[in-house]
Amino acid sequence: MFLSDKWKDFELIDCSGGEKLERWGEYILVRPDPQAIWKTDRVNPLWRNPSARYSRSSSGGGAWDKGSKLPESWEINYGELKFNVKPMNFKHTGLFPEQASNWDYIMEKIRNAGRPISLLNLFGYTGAASLAGAAAGASVCHVDAAKGMVAWGKQNAELSGLKDKPIRWIVDDCAKFVEREVRRGHFYDAIVMDPPSYGRGPGGEVWRLEDNIWDFVRLTEKVLSDKPLFVIINSYTTGLSASTMGYIASSVFGKKYGGRTDAHELGLPVTETGLALPCGCTCRWEAD
Repeated sequence: MFLSDKWKDFELIDCSGGEKLERWGEYILVRPDPQAIWKTDRVNPLWRNPSARYSRSSSGGGAWDKGSKLPESWEINYGELKFNVKPMNFKHTGLFPEQASNWDYIMEKIRNAGRPISLLNLFGYTGAASLAGAAAGASVCHVDAAKGMVAWGKQNAELSGLKDKPIRWIVDDCAKFVEREVRRGHFYDAIVMDPPSYGRGPGGEVWRLEDNIWDFVRLTEKVLSDKPLFVIINSYTTGLSASTMGYIASSVFGKKYGGRTDAHELGLPVTETGLALPCGCTCRWEAD
């Protein structure tokens, strides 16, 4: 398991009965989590008095029950990176803290590369991986189909003091963007992708990760440079294991470039139990 255990402004305090108790800065949130199927005793009093709780509706969806002191948004830090977080629809906050392990990996690999690195971040969301790359000295191309998420990423870049770093912010369908980059002959030394489990493109195209990931990964290989550094593939789709993602990466990138593939669950340490909550999986392929 890749454990994201260097946080100071975030803490997974406890998890039980399909929910997790978290500290985001000074605020306490309770959110659903499908992995927390155990029903342990909720001895921590914060369970009973959080700053906000997201409850699912029996008819689908859900809503936040927010305390009067919870702001609309607030900042948290991870090392030199700063993020604006806020409770959103569908239980999200605009940041996936379990990805911190990947941010550390991105920064270490780029800083130790000994050469200029260009990074392509696909399905880039609010930009955490893009900021990690830029902070480490890479030129970055951030792509996401949601205009609001790209705007949020720009805000995070400004908070982190990275506003003037070479980051291209692109609002586009990721597959179509990569296809155009292939035609334009643009190449990247590193690629990060966080494709959704399900989605629809701007033209109504249906995306299902298990149906489309193989062709998409093969497409991205066409924009890797002759001296690639790494590729990261994230998955939050139940049923697609880390080993499956690793097999795909080895079959596509390893076949052409060699290197090595390391694929595991992502995890967050749980303060109350000393155990770790699994939070999706990630695959890292890196060149020799």
